[in-house]
Amino acid sequence: MTTRLVRLAPAYVGAVLAGSYATHRLLTPAARERLLRRCSTNADNLDGGRWDTLATSALLTEGPLELPYALLLLAVLGYAEYAYGAWWAATAFVCGHVGASLLVYAGLRAVHAGAPTRSATDVGPSYGYQAVLGALGASLPKSAARNSACAALLAFGVRPLLSGRRPTFTDVGHLTALGLGLVLGPGLGPRPGTGLGAWASRGTRGTRTV
Repeated sequence: MTTRLVRLAPAYVGAVLAGSYATHRLLTPAARERLLRRCSTNADNLDGGRWDTLATSALLTEGPLELPYALLLLAVLGYAEYAYGAWWAATAFVCGHVGASLLVYAGLRAVHAGAPTRSATDVGPSYGYQAVLGALGASLPKSAARNSACAALLAFGVRPLLSGRRPTFTDVGHLTALGLGLVLGPGLGPRPGTGLGAWASRGTRGTRTV
């Protein structure tokens, strides 16, 4: 595996941490609420042509960004960048974040969602994170390891929808982003001998793949 310096993932997670700190420590609650609503990929903003929210929504969080989640985000994005390159990781993240945001928006318009849902705050890196997870699982070569990884990720994504409570559009967005990542993973084409694919290939030499 070619050694790479991981720059994009730490820079992004650092920016999200800085944005979280600034919005929740330096702004008044009223100013914070206005900023989050203005930067959200909700139906009202997109109906109003504020397409810049597709970028700004990935830089802010509705609540303070907890350190364990920040570290998990850094680990997943950092590994993807280290193993497959910055272009691979960024493409999976951006396609998942933008694609899930637009598909959720289309769904809300199709069902004629009410005003509270249309104007709800919808920010954070979770759509992109879910897409990168899905792409990592799907980038495994055809094997029991890939099948198990994809099944586990799908079960993780579907669980909120089957928990007994009424699912939110964010729950649907997470599953959508995960699905986009699972579809994108093989198409992004990690080079042979890199990342999870190399590990799985070494572990399955001499066995029949499915």
